[in-house]
Order: sequence, then structure tokens, then C-alpha cells
Amino acid sequence: MHPIHLIIIFSIFIITKSISSTPASATSIIFTTLGRSRYAFDIFSLPLDTTAHELQLTDGTSVNFNGHFVSSFNSNINTVTDADPSSVKLLYVTERNGTSSIYLDEVSVSYPGLDHNRKRSVIETESTRSQHRLVGGNGRVSMKDKPSLVGDLLVYVSTHEDTGVGRTSWAAVYSTQLSTGLTRRLTPEGIADFSPAVSPSGLWTAVASSGEKGWGGEVQELDTDIYVFLTQNGLDRVKVVEHGGWPSWVDDSTFYFHRRGEDGWWSVYVAILPQDMPFSVDSVVTRRVTPPGLHSFTPAASLTKKNIIAVATRRPGSDYRHIELYDVVSGKFKELTRLVAPKANHYNPFISPDSSRVGYHKCRGAGSNGKMIKNDLFLESIKTQAPDVSLFRIDGSFPSFSPDGSRIAYVRLPGLYVVNSDGSGNRVLNPDITAFSTAWDPKRKGVIYTSIGPTFASEDTDVDIFSIDADADEPRFTKLTFGGQNNAFPTVSPDGKWVVFRSGRTGHKNLYIMNAVEGEKGGLTQLTNGPWSDTMCNWSPDGEWIAFASDRHNPGSGSFRLYMIHPNGTGLRHLIHSGSAGRTNHPWFSPDGKRIVFTSDYAAVSAEPISNPHHYQPYGEIFTMKLDGSELTRLTHNSFEDGTPSWGPKYMKPKNVEWSIDEEKCSFEDCQWLAISNRLDVDEAKIQCGG
Repeated sequence: MHPIHLIIIFSIFIITKSISSTPASATSIIFTTLGRSRYAFDIFSLPLDTTAHELQLTDGTSVNFNGHFVSSFNSNINTVTDADPSSVKLLYVTERNGTSSIYLDEVSVSYPGLDHNRKRSVIETESTRSQHRLVGGNGRVSMKDKPSLVGDLLVYVSTHEDTGVGRTSWAAVYSTQLSTGLTRRLTPEGIADFSPAVSPSGLWTAVASSGEKGWGGEVQELDTDIYVFLTQNGLDRVKVVEHGGWPSWVDDSTFYFHRRGEDGWWSVYVAILPQDMPFSVDSVVTRRVTPPGLHSFTPAASLTKKNIIAVATRRPGSDYRHIELYDVVSGKFKELTRLVAPKANHYNPFISPDSSRVGYHKCRGAGSNGKMIKNDLFLESIKTQAPDVSLFRIDGSFPSFSPDGSRIAYVRLPGLYVVNSDGSGNRVLNPDITAFSTAWDPKRKGVIYTSIGPTFASEDTDVDIFSIDADADEPRFTKLTFGGQNNAFPTVSPDGKWVVFRSGRTGHKNLYIMNAVEGEKGGLTQLTNGPWSDTMCNWSPDGEWIAFASDRHNPGSGSFRLYMIHPNGTGLRHLIHSGSAGRTNHPWFSPDGKRIVFTSDYAAVSAEPISNPHHYQPYGEIFTMKLDGSELTRLTHNSFEDGTPSWGPKYMKPKNVEWSIDEEKCSFEDCQWLAISNRLDVDEAKIQCGG
């Protein structure tokens, strides 16, 4: 059998065919992901011995990250592709086509007339590229992450299995035999595993795992230990290191990992396993490798230059994450990426099997030779298994659909905008205001409601609600609330007469109803009253219910559940809670009023937060459910922060919508909690651990 046929057979194994026409009642959901639309990640590499030649290895489509060089010396790789021993073989995660997949690219590179004084793209120098999707992209929607390939055994993280328990991670480690398509779960049921690393021989896999204690709500360093088990079947699983993550093997008895020490510094440590079984925490020797005074994390070991590791660093005074080499014998760092791209963030290094190159991912910026960046998307179509819903990520926040679904209002923090749902006609209503939450008047054409003022603020903060006539030649802003006691999250009754919103005017955030045209001057009714926070309200299409998020079950805890109440204050109902201390927010009714979309930490986290750019809450995913709590459905699978969903009446074809204007890429932040203020005395550098 020809090798490529094996790929076809495997693809058939995971494809679930669904041939059906779009129902007439089909609708669309739109949401935002913090920073994600600006990532434009591609995988690059640099030689270990010089910084003169940076190669872009992936093809500039969508986002490509968390790479792994596949050994050219492994003869079993030919079961996947007809391998050229001199080619670059790269395994990586990609989110093209609106879903998470693992790809294997084999690229033959030639260097005629190579200019060593600038970076190059493999696209410019390659002679051939052979590209194969190994897992993902068909069948059940899920996140894929952190792949390794040993022979034809692919080891990776997937979130395709529902745990059935709120606030528990769906992330688990699986292996797939590429020659047969046989997939095996290696993580025990009821446990979540992250950041798998396979030992050089393929015998062992190490993972970061919170074990039976589960996720405790951490958003910076996960409370994980490191476990080791047999790659073949997941058996002989044992905890070998307490407090650690992101393992990387040097040989079958030694691996590096990271942790944040008691002194506040993220550092790399080494773990040495005993030569004879059994392993245990007590029998494994660990010691700190990188020094304090800077953050060092996500280590990558070298298989042939065993004194060298690649690490990501954040140094005092720097806003950027860079890749450096560290010599564990001499104790010296060697900078790599800062010398090439000082004002770019670089993530998750990995070293080639012959230790000649280090790979990493970063934003591809403006592209090579001024070429246009692919996928400069305003709306990104996200794959969903719901046959009657199209799902889109918007490059903006707090989106909402006009009553007929033809337009979208959104904010940019700062700025308030309106755009046609096909991406055309983008209009700035005000570029400077800090607005959050948007809602359309169902009766007065072109009228939008929003709240203007600081976000995430106290009850007495100056925030007020405005209506805006977006169709006027000059948008007209009408102030509806007064006193600035954090009046926010307005939505309108279906008859267009009333607006429900939250306000802190009593010293607590409760819900109120006011006149939609005249504001509180035309009448004001307090809907809820108590020493808690009721917020993020949305009016049902039939006018019978108002959904909202509240911490009334544990005021001030930061934990939110969803509730419904009649506009007359009766019939309070609890809808859903993700679990103890959980967060479920931003409810929005479906156009037929039978379901609700919201964001929640119901599925916990899916990866170590330090492996990504900054996310305040790296656990938000988008869910839908019926109003009786049944048919809870997870729509998004990633390790980012999804939020502020809205549900519109018009079915948008599942096709990406590109910006009609140039948009700035790479405008995202690295983890804010890694910031270090610059001091002359490094030992006194202040570590900013707040979010």
C-alpha cells in the first residue's frame, strides 16, 4: 500500500459525515476571544550557534503553534509520508478551517543565494512542502495540543470527551497509531493531564496533572504535579514530582520542568529518576537549574547537547517573552530571539533531534517581503456540530445583532462600532469612549444601547447607560441614567418600551427597569434587591423572562450562577452553575427563546496558562442549553478566554470574513503576571503577581 493511502484510511476513520440542508430556522452565535484575532502565530526556527538566519516554517494560514521536530532518523516515519532524510519534519497544532487539528509538514529547503542578514520564510526557499492532517478537523469538535510523534504513534492532548462533571477539565492525553487509526486514552477517567512529553525511546510519557484534586480555579500557575506512565497503554502511572509542569526529557531517566518557586520566580528544575523501578516522589532527585532574578519557563531539552536547554524568559524591564539557551554546566544564558525580533513575544521552544535548531512560535507580523498576511479576519467561522447554528469569533468585544441580523454592534475598548454582518460598512460611532455591552432596540431602527465608563469597577464608579442613533449622519448619544453608580448591561424588552440594566445605586449591584426612550426620568423600577451582585442581564424574545448572572448564592465570592426572573419580580429560577466557586456569565437568549448561550468555566482549563499570551480568565468557553437545563452543549474548545456571546436571528454562512481595512496584528499582551519592574539590584526586582 502506498504510504499516502494510510493517511486517507486514517482520515476516513475519524470523519463523521453529515449531509443535510440548513434548517430554515437556523441562526448564528457570535463571541469574542481575548486577543486571539491578533495572534497570527507561525512557527519559526533559529540555529543554536548563530542568530543570523531565522526561518518561518509554517505556511501563514490561520494560527500555528506548539511545534515538535520529528526525527529524520526514525524509519517508522515513512508510514506517514515519503520522507526525505534531509528535509524539515514539523509536527504542530493549527486552527485552520475553524477547528483545532494536528498537522505534519515535511519541507525540503534549499538555500541558493541566501542572505544571512535577514530572516527568511521556508515559503521563499522551499522546494517542496508535503502537508498532512493527522488528527482533528473532522468528527467531534475538540482542542488538540502539545503533540509528539514516536514512530507512527502520535501522542497529544484532546478535549473531545465530556467529563460530565462541572468545573473539571476535559483535557486528556491520547495516542493514535497512524498506520491503523487506533486511538487510546492514556489519561485515567476523571483526571486531566496537560503538556505531555514522550521520552526519547518512547517508553515513558510525562505529564502535568492535578490528579484527583482537580482544578482549583488557578489562572496563573496550575496546581499540578508531574506523573509518568507507559506510553504504550498509560499503565504504571506514578507521581514523580510534586509541584511542576511542562516536562521535557533529556533521556529516559532525566527531564526538565518548570515551577514558580517560593521566591516568586519561575525557574527550570531537573528531575532525575532512579535507574530501577519503582519511581516515586521520594526516589526522584530534583534541583533548581536556572537562577532567580528572571523568569525562565517552558523548557526544551537537547537530546545530543545535554548541557543545553532552550527556555522562554521574561527579564526585568522587558514586556516581551524571548527564547534563550541556558548552559546547565556553566550557568550562562545565550540570547536568541531578542537579537532578531526584540519587540515580539516568542513561545514554547523545542529543539531539533540533532540539536542544530530551536523552534518556537510568534506572531508573523506584516509577513515576509511585505506580503499580505493571510486570514486577517474580522469574523472567523468556528466549526460546530450544531446543524442549526453557525458560530463566529469576532475581532471585537460585546457584539450584538440588529433585530434582522444584518448588522453587528461591538466595542474595541476603546471605541464603539457598527458593521454589516458580511464585514462591510464598518462605521465608527465613537473611537475614544470606553463602552461595554451593546444591545439593539427591537422597534426603533438603528438605535443601540451601551454603557460607558470603566469596566470591572465598584458600585460607585461613574458608569452610565446611553442610547445611540447609529443611523444619524452624526451618531446621537442620549444619556439615560444619571449619578454614575455603575449603571451597565442594558437590554431592551421585545416591545421596545423598557430597558433592564444593573446599577450599584443602593451600594449593591441589582437589576432595574427604566423607560427605553426617556431613561430613568421616564420611570424606574427596582427588579432585584439584596447584598449581592446581579448583572449581565438579557430579555427573552417573548418578554416573559430576564436572564442574568449573580453571586447571590455567595456574595462577594467572585462565583456567578445564571438565573431567570419575570419582569414583575416573580418566578426566580436558577438555571446553571458550573460548580463550587465557578463562574457562569453573559447569558443571551436564542431568537426563539428556547435556549440560552453563555460563557462558563464548566470545562475548567485546557492547557497551562503560561504557555499562552495573557488571558485574565483562561478558562472561558461558550456553551448553550435549554431553559430547563437540559442539552448542555459545549461549542468552543481552546485554551483561551472566550466570552460575551450573542445570538442572532440570521444564519450566516460558515465562511470567514476578512477585514476590509488593514488591521494591526501582534497587538496582544504577554502574561501580565510575569511583569517585573526594573531595578538596579536584580535581587530586589519586584514581581507583579496580580492579574
